[in-house]
This record gives sequence, structure tokens and C-alpha cells, in this order.
Amino acid sequence: MKLYSRGQLAFFSVLSALIAILFAAGMGLLPFKNTRDGGENPATRQIADSSDAEDPGGNDPLEALNLSQNYNPIQLNAADLVSYTQGERENISIYEQLNEAVVNITTETVAINWFLEPVPQEGGSGSGSIIGTEGYVLTNNHVIENAYKVFINLADGAQIEGTVVGTDRENDLAVLKFDPPRGMQLKTVPFGDSANLRVGQKVLAIGNPFALERTLTVGIVSGLGRPVQTSRQNIIRDMIQTDASINPGNSGGPLLDAQGKMIGINTMIYSPSGGSVGIGFAVPVNTAKRVVAELIEHGRVRRGWIDASVVQLFPALVRYAKLPVNTGLLISRTKRNGFAEQAGLRQGSEPVRYGSSVIYLGGDIITNVDGMKVNSLADLYSALEDNKPGQKVAVEILRGGRTVKLEIALADREEILSQ
Repeated sequence: MKLYSRGQLAFFSVLSALIAILFAAGMGLLPFKNTRDGGENPATRQIADSSDAEDPGGNDPLEALNLSQNYNPIQLNAADLVSYTQGERENISIYEQLNEAVVNITTETVAINWFLEPVPQEGGSGSGSIIGTEGYVLTNNHVIENAYKVFINLADGAQIEGTVVGTDRENDLAVLKFDPPRGMQLKTVPFGDSANLRVGQKVLAIGNPFALERTLTVGIVSGLGRPVQTSRQNIIRDMIQTDASINPGNSGGPLLDAQGKMIGINTMIYSPSGGSVGIGFAVPVNTAKRVVAELIEHGRVRRGWIDASVVQLFPALVRYAKLPVNTGLLISRTKRNGFAEQAGLRQGSEPVRYGSSVIYLGGDIITNVDGMKVNSLADLYSALEDNKPGQKVAVEILRGGRTVKLEIALADREEILSQ
């Protein structure tokens, strides 16, 4: 082994240091000096600080990262360059904050086999938002309709049987309830406000499309105030149209704004193929806020109704009775001494048979209710959707070729329609 003197060792040390400095300079890794204060480049100092367990300044290291134009970030280790755009940060933050508050809902239904025996079978599935720490879940009515059993599947994999607290078929909403495991602190989705939405506003949807749990999609508000007919007698007004991808399994999940507040309940898509084509619809959260309390308290939404028997005009009836209009609702009968009769609404007097029904001709024809044009029975349901029993509404009728305006107090819809 060759030995070196102390002087030789010192020479080699200086030489090694010079080589290291020259090599670092060639690679562009020398610390940049700030000419104004003679200190280190703040970007270099911040990157070193970001590796500490605690940030001395109390700031997000990614927020504080401010690279100088004289600094080449490409030369840094990729692990030190983890950064996101402002939009990406919003998406990530909302998802991490709320995805555990979105549940997967599965159901069981009962079918009848060849031996006329009831047989349980797998039903549909959808999504829901936990809206109360007691275990209340908001979803669509069609997700749990005709269900024999309802199961709430949580983010940690737990499956808990739930109960149906109340349903509102008219707005396609339902509230479920489950008992959370002892000690579990449930995360909830906060209600926002759908009154001031604007077309072009960013929205996010969290749900379980095709049973792929807690999926996030992003889009914008594509349209507002859309009336969507969900059945022959039902139109949901003021629906939110969005291009955020909504697929089977998303139903009942939240539509969120950029602050992570629920502005709608994802309900349906328009799709010739069955998949998402960028036209989805959500029930406005203000509608949900109006009915949720009643669903929890009464199990249903109490709505007002005109206590009369009405018939939607159809071509054969218009021709036979020689009516002056093609659309509207004919008053066949009114309830004796009811609110409608007391307000002056006139029933028909000439009975005719149509199929298995008897229609009384000669009565008033309703054309407008509570400021909304009424052409069909679905329009009447829609016009009275937010009116309570006992409230009075303005009603325009056609009588003898002239328009008459009445103010009619409303009865309880469920009581009237069940008679």
C-alpha cells in the first residue's frame, strides 16, 4: 500500500474540492445568489424546507414555491416538483374531503317464481349523500323504488342495512336512514344554493357509476331551468343540465360546486346509447332542501290540490264537445261544499261515457294555475308542486268563451286523490 504525506493529502483534498465545484457548475447546480440581499435563492431554500416534517412558516410548500426565472426546475429531482394547477387542487381537495360522505346504495327486490313463491333477488344500485351525522342519506326515489331491502355501503367497506324514511316521487327524491357503527364520525355533504347558478360554472359529480365506487367527474353547468318529464303525470321543473359524466350508478349522488357544496342531486341522463353523452340532469338542491325536512318528519311531502275531478283534453273530446281550445283541463266534477266549489269553480252537467269512465261536459276549463300555463295534467302537478294545503292560488279558467280569474284554496292532494 502506498502512503502519502500530510502535505500530499492536503493537496488531494483541495484538488477534489475544486473538481467537485467545477462539476457542479457544469451541471447547473450551484446555488443562485440573490444580488439584492446576497442570500440564497428563495426557491432553493424553500425546496430544502419542504422536506421537513413541519413547515416553519405554516404554509403549504407547494403554495410557497416560487421559482426564479434564473432557476431551471428541470434539473431538480422529479419528486421535488410535485405540483398541481389551481383547478386540479380544487378537484383533489373536494374529492378527498367529501368522497367518504358519498355512499353506494344497493337494493333487494322480491320476485314471484313459477310456484308463485316470493323470491328475493338483487335489485338496482345507485349513490347517495350523507346529509346528517345521525345517518340520514339523500338519494333518488328511483334508486330505492320497489326495494324490499336497502343497503348502505360505506367508504371503509362496511355494508349496513338502512330504512326508507320518506319518498317524494314527484321530485324523484328519497331520504334513507342507517345506524352508523359506534364511535364512527360520519362525514357529510353540505348543502349549497342552486338559486344563483350560472351556465358555464364548474361542477363536480361524485358517485358509483357501474358499481365503480366513489368516482369523480368534472364538467360545467350546461343549462338551467330545464323541465324534464319523468312520467305521464310528472314533470320536474328547473333541473340543472350538466356535461359532467353521469352514468348508471351515479343516480342520487351529489353535484357539487367549486366550494364543495351540493348544488344538485344527479338524477338522469339523456342518452340514445345508454352511456353518458354529456347531457345529464340534476334536481336542484333548493328543491331538496324544501322537501327533506318534511320527508324526515312526515315520510311524505304534503302538497295542495284543487278538490275537483279534472280531465285532460284530448282530440276526440274536443271534437265531440265542440270545445274552443285544444289543451287544458276540463272540470268534470267538484267536491260538494269543497274549496273549489266555494271559490266559484263550475262542474259539468252533461254525462258522457268514454271507455269505462264517465265525463261530465259543460264545466270550466283550467288554462293557468299559479302563474303557470296548464296544458296537461302533468302541468297541474308541476304548478302545484311547491304549494301546501290551505294556501290560495290564482286560477284562470275558460267559461263560455271568456277568461275568468278565481282564487282557490287548496286541499290536501293525498286525501283528494285517494277518494
